[in-house]
Amino acid sequence: MTTENIRSYDVIVIGAGPVGENVADRTAAAGLSTVVVESELAGGECSYWACEPSKALLRPALLRADALQVPGLDPAVKNPLDTEAVLAHRDRMSADWQDDGQVEWIKSAGIDFLRGHGRLAGEREVSVETADGDTVRLRARHAVVVCTGSRAALPPLSGIETLRPWTSREATSARRPPRRLAIVGDGVVGAEMATAWQARGSRVTLLARGEGLLPRMEPFAGELVTERLREAGADVRFGISVVTAARVGDGEVRITLSDGGELAADEVLFATGRAPRSEDIGLGAVGLTPGDWLATDDSLTVTAVPGSWLYAVGDVNRRALFTHQGKYQARVAGAVIAARARGEEPGTGRWSPHSSTADLEAVPAVVFTDPEVASVGLTVREAERTGRAVDVVDYDIGHLAGAVQYRPDYRGRARILVDRDRQVVVGATFVGPGVGELLYSATVAITGEVPVERLWHAVPAFPTISEVWLRLLETRRDS
Repeated sequence: MTTENIRSYDVIVIGAGPVGENVADRTAAAGLSTVVVESELAGGECSYWACEPSKALLRPALLRADALQVPGLDPAVKNPLDTEAVLAHRDRMSADWQDDGQVEWIKSAGIDFLRGHGRLAGEREVSVETADGDTVRLRARHAVVVCTGSRAALPPLSGIETLRPWTSREATSARRPPRRLAIVGDGVVGAEMATAWQARGSRVTLLARGEGLLPRMEPFAGELVTERLREAGADVRFGISVVTAARVGDGEVRITLSDGGELAADEVLFATGRAPRSEDIGLGAVGLTPGDWLATDDSLTVTAVPGSWLYAVGDVNRRALFTHQGKYQARVAGAVIAARARGEEPGTGRWSPHSSTADLEAVPAVVFTDPEVASVGLTVREAERTGRAVDVVDYDIGHLAGAVQYRPDYRGRARILVDRDRQVVVGATFVGPGVGELLYSATVAITGEVPVERLWHAVPAFPTISEVWLRLLETRRDS
């Protein structure tokens, strides 16, 4: 029998992923009574099916690739990876898909936790359907925050519902490597999962509709990743799309391609983008369209709902689909909600803690392939599209002593974009082993608008890969 009770809080957060947890932590720390509603696992996509398990799969492959090039280590690392050990480590990093620790942390922070499916039920109201069939009505005195994230978007392919395809979730949680894996998609998930499973013995075929991998980054990034994937044995094809795909009697996937060819695989991963998890959260009750992204202003307030009580934070607002950006937004949203609860209208200046400006100016991203790709700010294509006049400065990272120490056959490239008028860095891309650790310095340079002449006085240690900053500045001076 369904029962109903009503509970009131200052703040209701729908979604207990890293974004929702951070919003709740901020509002609870500000003295606002807060409840988090979660229908799956506390900790969210990143903890169980994305960032944590994918990096646990990728790290051993990248370390082995480095070690194969280090003198004196070759015999020790030429054997295949111990797949069982790697998958056991992946399971530990994903907490064996149990969220007891996350729930304990939420409660220890003074936040109430309610497991169930939360839906907006009107202004400042949320209805929660619990697993045992009860309905709990929640009322917020100040704010409701939607942090439901995103899900894999499958293409409109006939019969896909019977195909049982992999999405990013299946690709990061699989119990064993498929003998033959077809990957459809040219973005980060496709490139990373091709790297991970090829290293574990899968025969990978990567199908990209466009003309290169990682199309949102500088073209040389995708080119270097493609080169290494092919060297590792992956079949990477461009200008190809899937026309039909079906499982046959023995479970094999048969794929017909746009060039008239056919492909057989044991599993097929569709890494073809993301969609908001907003189709069943009650958007219609507040005048919004179910399944839509939720547009916000820089305070993370949903612009289409009057009254400044509804917020959308993280992937669901489509500002920047990265866990680190969602957590940044969570800090901003928590500050805004706390200020409004005190009766203040928070400032929205460019550097205000109440303004999510980093989503527009300096979004850092790392692709954990071999080689790694790290980027922040504008690419050349984006600068041209927005009419920004920039100087493009390139440098071969393999010329650095620190890079050769890292890997004798180091192949990599760095690029910075310098605004001609303001003489500050507005974009940076690094490709090569270990370059992810260069990214924060680039993010600081862009966000802080550090003049190029001032960067000359930020001295990199020798011999490290960070010396690329000096070489980029010298290349620009000499050009």
